[in-house]
Amino acid sequence: MGDRSAKVALFDELARAAKALASGRRLELVDVLANGERTVEALAGEVGLSVANTSQHLQILRQAGLVTTRREGTSIHYRLAAPEVLELWRALRTLAAGRLAEVERLAAAYLGARDELEPVTREELARRLQDGDDLVVVDVRPAAEYAAGHLPRAVSIPVGELRRRLAELPGDREVVAYCRGPYCAFAHEAVAVLREEGFSARRLEDGLPEWQAAGLAVVRS
Repeated sequence: MGDRSAKVALFDELARAAKALASGRRLELVDVLANGERTVEALAGEVGLSVANTSQHLQILRQAGLVTTRREGTSIHYRLAAPEVLELWRALRTLAAGRLAEVERLAAAYLGARDELEPVTREELARRLQDGDDLVVVDVRPAAEYAAGHLPRAVSIPVGELRRRLAELPGDREVVAYCRGPYCAFAHEAVAVLREEGFSARRLEDGLPEWQAAGLAVVRS
């Protein structure tokens, strides 16, 4: 019969991944890194933390084997260690949304009321792109994330630049905006701006990480 102390140690070691994710800020970091590698400084800006605090969170994720690094000159770039890290984050997100009523309330408070029009599903958008549908796909994430990987035919217009770059979009075609995932506000904000300016606009139901995880084509700059 197996040694009890060895089993306890085994399960404690398995719990390290869960402990590493037991922080909203670290989950935010994982959510950003699912869209491509970033430096500590860039990540700090994305999640609104100091560089020192961000670095501490990243070290916890790294010690648990959830992120890895590479050095480029004096900069350290972080990325998710394996596709399974994204799968873990998606599973946790789905479980929490399905079992905790407060998640839905907080998501609505953050993202706003549900769209009048249903979001575009991955399947619908993939089919329309394959069929050569005359629509415009806009990636409203930061340019660095677009460069790391984006949907076919997507153009990069970060949400903060959208109003001054509206002239780049044809007014007679449907626009589909997408960002990081289901809890990313960029696409919601972009659709609101586009509709306010008279465009026919919808958002993708989730984001680039989910598109890629489904085995759909991703273009890298």
